[in-house]
Amino acid sequence: MTKKIMLGLIILIILLGIYFIGFKVMRIQDRILKKIYPIEYAEYVEKYSAENGIDKYLVYAIIKAESNFNPNIASNAGAKGLMQLMEETAIERSNVIEERLVETEDLYNPETNIKLGTSYFAYLLGLYNNTVLALTAYNAGLGNVQEWINSGIIKKDGSDIENIPYKETNNYVRKILKNYQMYLKIYE
Repeated sequence: MTKKIMLGLIILIILLGIYFIGFKVMRIQDRILKKIYPIEYAEYVEKYSAENGIDKYLVYAIIKAESNFNPNIASNAGAKGLMQLMEETAIERSNVIEERLVETEDLYNPETNIKLGTSYFAYLLGLYNNTVLALTAYNAGLGNVQEWINSGIIKKDGSDIENIPYKETNNYVRKILKNYQMYLKIYE
C-alpha cells in the first residue's frame, strides 16, 4: 500500500471513531436529560392538556417544578399532589368542570390532580392571556397578581418577570420557563 492510501485509511478510521464516540456520548447525554426531565403520567397529561388547550410540555414543566412527579407530596402551605393544588382551588375547579371531588385525599390521585390542575391553569391562561402571568398567579394567587398589575409593580403583558415581588414566585416562574424550554429541546 502506498503512504497516501494508508494515511487516508487512518484518517477515515479516526473520523469514524470520532463519529461513533460522539454519537454514543449524545445518546448518553439524551438519556441523562430524559431522567432529569421525565415524561410521567403521560396518559393524563396528554389527555387533560389537550382538553384544556395547554402545551403538554408546559404541564410537564409545572409538574416537575411543583412535585418532581411525586404524587404523594404536600407543601407546608397545604398544596397537594403532582400539580400542588390547594384544597379550595381543587373544590372550586371540580365544581366548574362538574368533577366530583370526594375528599381532599383525592388530590393525591394523579389523574384527578392533573385534571383539576390543568383546568385551573387553563383558567389562568384565559384570564391573563399570558403564560408568565398565569404561572405567577398559579404560584402567588390571583389576588396578588391583580394587585401587582393594578399598582404597576408588574406589567399586564408579563414582560417584566424580574419585578415579581415574591422571590419564591420569581424563581418559580423562571424555573418553569427553563423546564419548559428543556422539555421542548429534549422531546420535540
